[in-house]
Amino acid sequence: MERAKPWELKVIPYRDTVPRGIFATRAPSRPNPIGLSALKLLAVDIEAGRLQVADVDIFDGTPIIDIKPYVPEFDSYPEAKAGWLDEVKEKRRLSDDRFLSPTE
Repeated sequence: MERAKPWELKVIPYRDTVPRGIFATRAPSRPNPIGLSALKLLAVDIEAGRLQVADVDIFDGTPIIDIKPYVPEFDSYPEAKAGWLDEVKEKRRLSDDRFLSPTE
């Protein structure tokens, strides 16, 4: 699988048609390749020094450089806003024509 391409300051994000600033999106081509994700820890192999994880948006084999526990009192933000995504919420759907397979 191809790694992220050189980054651009503006991108048209998935589920939108308006160019947005790179830091206002989850676009994979980023100036800093370090990401932050909440994930599910499935298993720990202490002897091999490996974690088995799920529900994370990274390429297979990407190093995880730090882990922290999820603490709802600190990590949950029920009043948080999603910026421009809140504005286009009514228009959101699973996909748009840019992501249809050739057979659809």
